[in-house]
Amino acid sequence: MSVLADVLTVVTQPQLLLLVGLGTFAGVYVGAIPGLSVTMAVSILISFTFSWDVYPAISLMIGIYMGGVYGGSRTAILLNIPGAPSAIATALDGYPMALRGEAGTAIGVTTVMSFIGGFIGIGVLALAAPLVSDFALRFQPRDYMLLAVLGILLVGSLSQGSLLKGIFAGALGIAIGAVGRDPLTFAERFTFDFQILEGGISFIAVMIGMFGVSEALGQLHHVDKDAVRQKISRIVPSLSTVRKHLPLSLQTSSIGVVIGALPGTGGDIAALMAYDHAKRVTKNPERPFGEGAMEGLVAPETANNAAVGGAFIPMMTLGIPGDAVTAIMIGALFIHGLNPGPMLMIDQPDMFWFIVGALVMANCFMLLFGLTGIRLFTRIVEMPRSVLIPMIMLLSIVGAYAVNNSVTDVYWMLGFGVFGYFMRHYGYPLGPVILGVILSRLLDDNWRRAIISEREDLGRFFEGIVTSPLSLVLFVSVILIFVSQTPVWAKAKARVFGRKGEQQ
Repeated sequence: MSVLADVLTVVTQPQLLLLVGLGTFAGVYVGAIPGLSVTMAVSILISFTFSWDVYPAISLMIGIYMGGVYGGSRTAILLNIPGAPSAIATALDGYPMALRGEAGTAIGVTTVMSFIGGFIGIGVLALAAPLVSDFALRFQPRDYMLLAVLGILLVGSLSQGSLLKGIFAGALGIAIGAVGRDPLTFAERFTFDFQILEGGISFIAVMIGMFGVSEALGQLHHVDKDAVRQKISRIVPSLSTVRKHLPLSLQTSSIGVVIGALPGTGGDIAALMAYDHAKRVTKNPERPFGEGAMEGLVAPETANNAAVGGAFIPMMTLGIPGDAVTAIMIGALFIHGLNPGPMLMIDQPDMFWFIVGALVMANCFMLLFGLTGIRLFTRIVEMPRSVLIPMIMLLSIVGAYAVNNSVTDVYWMLGFGVFGYFMRHYGYPLGPVILGVILSRLLDDNWRRAIISEREDLGRFFEGIVTSPLSLVLFVSVILIFVSQTPVWAKAKARVFGRKGEQQ
């Protein structure tokens, strides 16, 4: 009974319920603005809430976190500008739906599926946190490195055309992510003696430029065309639609929970891996992926919201942050005199169950706010292009500047926007570039750690892969995914299935 009372603390105290609601509302719209990240919003909140009691402070932060993860999908669908990295995969099919006049349907589906994914993540946090955290602790640096390689090989899923073009785009993203001072040796990498490059290139500036500015430049070719009228007669998806995609949402939610529970990963990697999974298991989508497939919305949105609950698992059970936001929340708990980790679960279990209750209510508010205001939002894509293009450029400039309050980031954003325009023109996918930038640091850092832990002996490194069941599974998965994306595999598969068909 005590556990239930702790979970319902948010509901029984109107002040806490109001703070969760306000936080979720703010998070939805902060997440929808490119460049204004949830991490930034939560970190700013610490300076405002350090004098508050711990329950109100955490309530507001949790609301912003849950709302912000969902909010990134709004501009991804309407403008092809992901509000957050976790919405990159959503844009691949959400924006084509908006171009067909189905923005209302797309937003309705993402909202309901985000709600389902969020609840699954919270449920795993409440029921199986110790088990999942034990599994996450089994990951060695080499496993994180293999996970990053696995993510980079998703270029085959993100690129709609040539695999070679997708690999080139992913490799370009890794190179961009490596620009700056080496974090271990402090040596310069790809700086060419330019001081401006020593601090690296903000991946937010790259993302906004590649998606936002390049989209605006592409729209200039169609500035005289009439805007697509949006069909918003039905926003909430039908029960049959939800039931149809429920198996996929359960599968991708489990991906989101596990990836979210791995320290240093997060919803962006989870969403991309879930999108890849959806492409592999969906045999006959109503539309091809990349052209408005409903499964292309279901998979990333359930995964990135399930990753929220997953990120709290190592934070609450081990005191290890699952992502940047939970790292800030650990700092907030320390400020309020709490020590996240195993002793918190023993000494103050009420805090654990309070956080579970706050996440549940934030998820409910996310559904409420997500399904309201859609008619107003869809008017954005119905604007004349002569108004829409300047608005996209303005949003892009504000978003790029807001990251570090730096005009330099604006220049980078504009430069990558022009570069992204030419990449689109010549058929090179933009998604793998952003994926490469995001995963570059994860790959680089864990490769170093893995080699150092094996005393810089490659033989011992590969021996560790073979002798560790987890590493071996990841390594075999990398090989199989790479081979399965080659033309040789497609020909072999056609021959095998062709022969089976002849025999039958």
